[in-house]
Amino acid sequence: MFKIFLALHLLAAIFAVGPLVHAATTASRGLRKADAAATASSERTIRIYAYASTLVVIIGFGLMSMDTPYGNKEKAGEFTDLWIWLSVVLWFAAMSLALGLVTPTLAKATAAIGRGESVSPLVARVAAGGGIVGLIFAAIVFLMVYRPGS
Repeated sequence: MFKIFLALHLLAAIFAVGPLVHAATTASRGLRKADAAATASSERTIRIYAYASTLVVIIGFGLMSMDTPYGNKEKAGEFTDLWIWLSVVLWFAAMSLALGLVTPTLAKATAAIGRGESVSPLVARVAAGGGIVGLIFAAIVFLMVYRPGS
């Protein structure tokens, strides 16, 4: 059962977090080109996959509560482990940026483009927010692999 949950955790991470990070880090292209369809698509993709990333966390908590199959009869992790609680905190930070900064800015930009207004002041906000989201998820992957404190 452990290996099934591990596979599900990894698949969810690849298919939910991957598109989220890609959309967040490339969303500013649509702003630079003043392409309302691209900004709307990026906003929708980021929002959908941000919510889908919750599955990664849920499956991870299920995985954490299981005994490892490696013969030592230990739990895969405890919430008090540095790498786990720090990953959760970073995930909340990434979700806050994605859903609280990047998607509202993209929605605002889409509306502005539709009205023929300039969106150049919003490019830096989206680019920085998306880049930070990408860096946060890179840090989470590092924590999951390296497991500091274990």
